Amino acid sequence: MKKLLISLLVLTVVIACKKEAGKPVPNVVDSIAQAKADSIGKLPTKEEREASLKKVNDEVLQALKAKDYKTFASLIHPQKGIRFSMYAHVDLKGDKHFSKADFEQFQPTKTLFTWGAQDGSGDPYKATINDYLGKWVFSKDFTASQYSVDKFIGGGNSLNNLKESYPTANFTENYIKGTEKNSEMDWKTVRFVFEEFQGKYYLIAVINDQWTI
Repeated sequence: MKKLLISLLVLTVVIACKKEAGKPVPNVVDSIAQAKADSIGKLPTKEEREASLKKVNDEVLQALKAKDYKTFASLIHPQKGIRFSMYAHVDLKGDKHFSKADFEQFQPTKTLFTWGAQDGSGDPYKATINDYLGKWVFSKDFTASQYSVDKFIGGGNSLNNLKESYPTANFTENYIKGTEKNSEMDWKTVRFVFEEFQGKYYLIAVINDQWTI
């Protein structure tokens, strides 16, 4: 912002001087736009963006694997908080949502939360934050999974509405294929949805997916 103000001040002085000298005045709109662009800097390339997403995706996975939930909390979006969806279908009103402050407050406690309804039985799934993260979100070692960014790998019979629910966000997927013993029906995946805030990607959603009845 300071650079932009200085650029505008210099531009004003230049214009005034050229008027006095009877010289043509430069295009003010173009000059201001250029000054603004210079002050903001270049937008990241696709490769840089994907590298940043891979880095934060791996940070989330490592935090979950180590049960380091303080580090996990530090990756939650400071303003939008985080939403957890048990299955591929996102319910923006019904799925469990925490602000960053609430997550940090309740994570160390034994408070039980209802995270959704279990497929098949329809019974409510109740667990502490730690148990949900350790037993549901990270039910398999997703650090050894197949990775993708903004592309789906796994897919079952549950409606996947991630892109409709978060149309401007980026997401990563960590997929573990099923076993031959179970006709590959026991596949699992976890998707992380990110939005940028002050030059850094933060988690706004964690979505698990698997074959449902």
